[in-house]
Amino acid sequence: MRPVQGLFAAVLVLVISAVGVAPGAAAPEGQMTWAVHTTLVPAWFDPAENIQQTPFMVQLATHDALVKPMPGKSMAPSLAESWSTSPDGLVYEFVLRKGAKFHNGEPVTAEDVKFSFERYRGMFARTLKERVSAVEIPDPGRVRFRLKQPWPDFMTFYATRASGAGWIVPKKYVEKVGDDGYKKVPIGAGPYRFVSFNPGVELVLEAFEQYWRKVPNVKRLVFRVIPDHATRLAALKRGDADVVYLISGELAGEVRRTPGLTLKAVFPSNHWLIFADQFDPKSPWHDKRVRLAANLAIDRNTLNEAATLGLSKITGSIVPSSFDFYWPAPPYPHDPARARRLLAEAGYANGFDAGEFFCDLQVCSWGEAMLTDLKAVGIQLKLRPLERAAFFKGVAEKKYKNLVYLFIGASGNAATWLESVAVSGGTYAYGGYPDIDGLFREQAVDLDRARREATLHKMQQLIHERAMFAPVWDFAFLHGVGPRVEESGLGLLGGYGFSAPYEDVKLKGK
Repeated sequence: MRPVQGLFAAVLVLVISAVGVAPGAAAPEGQMTWAVHTTLVPAWFDPAENIQQTPFMVQLATHDALVKPMPGKSMAPSLAESWSTSPDGLVYEFVLRKGAKFHNGEPVTAEDVKFSFERYRGMFARTLKERVSAVEIPDPGRVRFRLKQPWPDFMTFYATRASGAGWIVPKKYVEKVGDDGYKKVPIGAGPYRFVSFNPGVELVLEAFEQYWRKVPNVKRLVFRVIPDHATRLAALKRGDADVVYLISGELAGEVRRTPGLTLKAVFPSNHWLIFADQFDPKSPWHDKRVRLAANLAIDRNTLNEAATLGLSKITGSIVPSSFDFYWPAPPYPHDPARARRLLAEAGYANGFDAGEFFCDLQVCSWGEAMLTDLKAVGIQLKLRPLERAAFFKGVAEKKYKNLVYLFIGASGNAATWLESVAVSGGTYAYGGYPDIDGLFREQAVDLDRARREATLHKMQQLIHERAMFAPVWDFAFLHGVGPRVEESGLGLLGGYGFSAPYEDVKLKGK
C-alpha cells in the first residue's frame, strides 16, 4: 500500500446550509480577499477542461481528488483513504473515504470517480485514456483502474496537479444541469463552495463546514480580479486585499519596505521560449546556430534583477529544477558577440525579421526586454500579447509561429513534463525529433527507476545540445501579504505558486 446565479444558486445555498457544522469544530469566521493578477473564467470551475495550471487557484478550493498533493507530501490520501498497486503495475485500486460529501450533501461514490475520469477532456486526456483500459467498481467503496501496460507515471498524472483528471465531480448533478449549467453553479467536494461569480470582477466562495479534513478557518474567500500590478499593490496597502499575487520589480521592493506588509517568494513555474518553426527546413529557426544565437542574446541575469529582485533561478533547462529525474543543464551565458558570429555563420550577417513574438499579457514586459536583447544581435520581432485563456488555447492548437513565450506551473516529473512540451504530439510540442521520441517511449514503460533516470537524462541532454528551446528561469512568484493574515497558504504546497490548502489559511485572532 502506497500511500445563474439567482434562484438556482439560492436553492444550492439552502441545501448546503442544512448540512451544518461538524460537532465540536469551531465555526469559520471572517473574510479573506485575494487580488488576482489574471482574469478568472467559467471554464476554470470545471476541472474536466484543464489545459494549464492556473485554474487550480480555484479548483483547490472547490474540488477534491482521490489523492492529491498536501503539505509535506507530493501525494496524500484525500477522497480515497488509501490506495494500492498490483505487483505487475497494471492495477491501481482506491478505497474511498467514508463520509466524504459534495457541497449539495450527496456522498462521494465510486460512480462519481468513474464518471469524472471518463468525462475528463483536458490537457492529458489522450495520454491517460490511451493507457487506461478500464475503470472498474468492484464494490461501492472501491475503484479500480486497469492499465493496458505498466505505466510508472499513472499516479503522477492522476494524483498530482499535472492534469486535473483526478478531481471528482458529482455525476448526478452534472448530468442534470449539463456542462454549461455546471460552469454557472459548480458543485465539488472541496473545502469551499461556490457562492457567486461576476465575470472580470470577482469570485466569492464560502466555507463548506462538512469538509472531511477539517472545518476551514475563514468563512468567506473573495478573489478579486486586478490585472494591473500597481493597482494590486495599492489594494494591499489600503487593506482592500489581504494577499496580492505577482508583484514584480520595484513594486516588490516597495512591499519589502512597507511596515506591516510581507513579501513571499515561491517557485512554481518554469519559463522558456518555443522556437515554433524549427521543424520547418525553410525557417531560419531550423538552423541550430540561430537558436543558439537567440539563447546567447538574452541577458537573463539583468532581467532577473529587474523583474524579481534577482530571486528567480536562472536555468538551462525547460524542466523545473525541483522535479524528479531533472538533469541540470548549464545555463546559456549572455554572449551577444558570439550570437552575432553564429548568425553570420548561418547566413544572417545582417540579422533577419523573425516575425511575431507571442506571449501572455502578464509576461509581456519581460518579453519586451527579451526582444530588446534579440534586436541587439539582429533578430527583429514584434510583440503579440494575448489574454491568458486565449494564449494557452492557441499554443495547444499550434496556432502561433516564430517565437512563443511559454510558462507552465510546476507539477509532475521530468517525464510527464517533457511529454507535453518536447515529444511529438505533446500538447504544447510543435514537433519533435525521432531519437528523443524513441527515448521517451522506452522510459514510459520501464519500471526500473535507475534505467528511467538515465534515459530521461539523455533526453534532456539532447534537448540542450540542440538548443530546442530558450530556457529563461525557474520563476519566482513574488506575492504581497497584508497585516491581517496569520497563514496565507503561500508555500505550503511544494512547487505551487498560490495559496493552498485553503482550509488552512487563517486570519489573525480567528
